[in-house]
Amino acid sequence: MDKILVIDDERSIRNSLKDILSFEDYDVDTAEDGLQAIEKIKNNNYKIVFCDIKMPQMDGIEVLERSIPIAPDTSFIMISGHGNIDTAVECIKKGAFDFIEKPIDLNRLLITVKNARERGTLIQEKKVLKKKISNKDTIIGSSDKITQILNICDKVAETDARVLITGENGTGKELIAKRLHDNSTRKDQPFIEVNCAAIPSELIESELFGHEKGAFTSANKQRKGKFEQANNGTIFLDEIGDMSASAQAKVLRALQENCITRVGGDKHIKINVRVIAATNKNLQEEINQNTFREDLYHRLSVILIHVPALKDRLDDIPALSKYFITEISKSYGKAPKKISNEAIKLLQEKRWTGNIRELRNIIERLLILSDDEITKEDIANFT
Repeated sequence: MDKILVIDDERSIRNSLKDILSFEDYDVDTAEDGLQAIEKIKNNNYKIVFCDIKMPQMDGIEVLERSIPIAPDTSFIMISGHGNIDTAVECIKKGAFDFIEKPIDLNRLLITVKNARERGTLIQEKKVLKKKISNKDTIIGSSDKITQILNICDKVAETDARVLITGENGTGKELIAKRLHDNSTRKDQPFIEVNCAAIPSELIESELFGHEKGAFTSANKQRKGKFEQANNGTIFLDEIGDMSASAQAKVLRALQENCITRVGGDKHIKINVRVIAATNKNLQEEINQNTFREDLYHRLSVILIHVPALKDRLDDIPALSKYFITEISKSYGKAPKKISNEAIKLLQEKRWTGNIRELRNIIERLLILSDDEITKEDIANFT
């Protein structure tokens, strides 16, 4: 049963609202002033709070300001007999969900409660979804090399320093980038990923910087690029070693001047973006072959993080295997299978040219084809 708090210095209004909401099967609590209300908010998990604005000792707006940090998921509905547009706008700006004028209309009250409950449900669903996404992006392992990388990430995350992540395909470079963003001050802002290798060279500039209407044949309308979409957040330029020379020059300019220009336009657009790049190529060799700009390399590589291949972190295979068994089994709606120590040892003896991506695929295959437990015979037969 959802809990609701009613704050009003007038007993008749407190009791009236309590009777109405209790009839609708809500668990209703009351407070006669702001100080009493804040104590109750600290000690209870209210879904909704009705708060009068004009009260002695502490007015409703101060109650709202002091309560939002304590109960950020609670919907605060402000009520007043002296309401006006300016007051309503001020309340909403300070975090209130809605504003109702006295005398309170019953239908308006019940609709507002319904909307506030739906908001609460959406907040909870978002938390669950974020937790699932966070679990999916977990970096598994406790080997020395992984521990060192995670320590670097924790030091670098809170800064805006540009990071260049290197490593073979399938080693989890994107997980490092996501960890840097999720632990940064920009974590509530966009995280925009761009796979530079997957975009044709003639389209990469439009993809990154956007274009104006009529900039080229199929440009039927103005379009924002990835840098604009990532404004105030993080842009992750994956496989940047495959970026065309022309796009490299424009990215360099964007990093130098903190502004971009859309294709076909002449307006300079200011941006505030943290740039994280990744590549499976040796950029020093690419520089020597004149296929990658040295000045761009130095702009990107303020912090260098090299993600080791799986063959260089074999101690992490037991933890990775069990993690994949749990996650894949959950996605199939089945109980996780056990894996024998002998099977784990055989996995540690493989070459793993496809790195963690290959390990995950093999674990999924073993879960499908093995019986009750993954054995060394299964490893021999199915890998």
